[in-house]
Amino acid sequence: MRAESGAGGGVARTLSVALAALLAFSQVPSLRAEEVAGSVIRNAAVDATEPQAVSLDTAAEPAPPAPEASPSGPAAEGPPARIAPSAPLSAAVYARLNDSAPLLQRLSGKDREAIQAFYALGDFKPVWIENGAFTSAANAAIARLREAGEDGLDPNAYPVPAIGKLSRPDTDAEIAEADLKLSAALALYARDARGGRVNPAAISKLITPTLELPPADTVLTRLAVAGAQAGDVLQSYNPRQPGYLALKKRLATLRAGRTQGTPSVKLPEGPVLKLGMSDARVPLLRSRFGLDSHAAGTLDTAPGQPEAYDRAVAEAVRGFQRSRGLPASGTLTRATVAALADPALPKPSGSEADLLVNMERWRWLPADLGPDYVLVNVPAYKLKVFRGGTLRDETRVIVGKPTSPTPIFSGLMEYAVVNPSWYVPPSILKQMLASGRTNGFEVVRRGNAISLRQPPGERNALGFIKFMFPNQHAVYLHDTPNRSLFSASARAFSHGCVRVDDPFRFADAVLPNWTAERLKKLIGKGERTLRLPEKLPVHLAYFTAEVDDLGSYRTLPDLYGYDGPMKVALGLASRSEAVARAPTGAKRPAAEAAKRSGQREATRPASRPATTREAVRRERAPAPRRAPDMFGNPWGTEAVEYQPRSYW
Repeated sequence: MRAESGAGGGVARTLSVALAALLAFSQVPSLRAEEVAGSVIRNAAVDATEPQAVSLDTAAEPAPPAPEASPSGPAAEGPPARIAPSAPLSAAVYARLNDSAPLLQRLSGKDREAIQAFYALGDFKPVWIENGAFTSAANAAIARLREAGEDGLDPNAYPVPAIGKLSRPDTDAEIAEADLKLSAALALYARDARGGRVNPAAISKLITPTLELPPADTVLTRLAVAGAQAGDVLQSYNPRQPGYLALKKRLATLRAGRTQGTPSVKLPEGPVLKLGMSDARVPLLRSRFGLDSHAAGTLDTAPGQPEAYDRAVAEAVRGFQRSRGLPASGTLTRATVAALADPALPKPSGSEADLLVNMERWRWLPADLGPDYVLVNVPAYKLKVFRGGTLRDETRVIVGKPTSPTPIFSGLMEYAVVNPSWYVPPSILKQMLASGRTNGFEVVRRGNAISLRQPPGERNALGFIKFMFPNQHAVYLHDTPNRSLFSASARAFSHGCVRVDDPFRFADAVLPNWTAERLKKLIGKGERTLRLPEKLPVHLAYFTAEVDDLGSYRTLPDLYGYDGPMKVALGLASRSEAVARAPTGAKRPAAEAAKRSGQREATRPASRPATTREAVRRERAPAPRRAPDMFGNPWGTEAVEYQPRSYW
């Protein structure tokens, strides 16, 4: 009976993992279906050699009625029943999962529940440890965790549990703890590799990417069936775009000449140590700090024991804690153990921090950009069109001002509109009504609100064509009547939308059935909507460091001041440093503002007699000048030096 039960449990676990693997395939396109199915079928064939063999014909037969179903069989639907297993090791895993103590500090409750569901499918048996040693899949995945720094991640965030390091065999509870903590580290790595380290909305409410954060049970299922290839599977959660790989290569070059830190020591799991306690890990601490193997004896006391956590060891630990900014208590805490395993490396330089920030931003994009897409890099004022995986077109763009930033997200272009009307947004409508500059606009009702509509034409704020990818920010790509602004090197002039230089050439690249010449023939013939045969991905990105097409590395201005908060969130800078380095944005110095508006700043006298408030107001009022056209007038004849205003 025990043999039959064990065989049935092995088959049940394999079939459960097979089902979870197929679910993993449906959520992770990079894993081919035939590879997953092949691995699962091979594993099933191995398990099926036990007395309770399962054939494909048997599996294909209709399921028996519910009342006759065996209560011990695997459930086809719904969560598995949480019944404590009888096997000691499985019982230890079950008990640890039901313990409220965290497996990892940053592991979310949702991921912990997914890990519990994953283990429940396998009757709570360890996944990564067999016969007291890590499996081949575990060793391959652990190797990738230890090289997390190659991808700009922090290896200390994914601690690898130690097994078989003590003089006695590991207990069931210790094996369960190690197995579950490795699962937590693997799940957290995959989540971080897909952008889970930073909440983009905490940087700005206008950064709204759709993060592809993999569920923990999906990650663990893929790794469990990958065997010796588990490291490659784990690595595949990192971005694979050429832009990311170029930054990764430069990061490796920067770190190649970096000096190594102080010696590290990885201590096995154990309790917190205080003065007077004894532990098998103390000899490792003595070796790390260069202490004698034991305290020397005196006339009054006998020589100390090697495993005694005496005053000399506690003082050495205290000094180490002080050097790492930890509470200098002399107690061997978990944080101290983690710090001991991490060599003291120099703080990342500014260049390295810039690389890490921009590598993180690549994680905000979809894992697979596809062969056809549009990529706008806001700080570079550039738009690129890719067709069939190759660069089809590149053009200049105008993006949002620091006071009205272009949002960062991904969308799908669905259609274009030739000869578009412009409906004034509410934020701009108030300014227009207050100034009285509504000439050429029509008052229309949109739903329950009143708005202004600018009819199609050559002076329309949207130009002759706009490209729509519906989104929560109500922004899009469009033409503009003011072509002169594209000659500026810094082109942050819009109200959030992206203006495209030579929009008809761009339309030729994104609309398969329309050429630029054919589109131009539609100008002036009324508003017309042109739908794309297939939706085209559009990515509005924010990269302030990149490797260009010629292989040269360059940094770009932090237009909206996002780099500082990103460095704080990633632990690369303190909050005070981020504030000190933040760009001034819209709060330009008065002299610069006067220069941009075509005025010369008057030199103030050293002293000024007291005067009335009205006189001071008149004195501070700017000199009158011709009010510019609200959308910028490229056809003006009067020579006036000013920066044209733009509202969209």
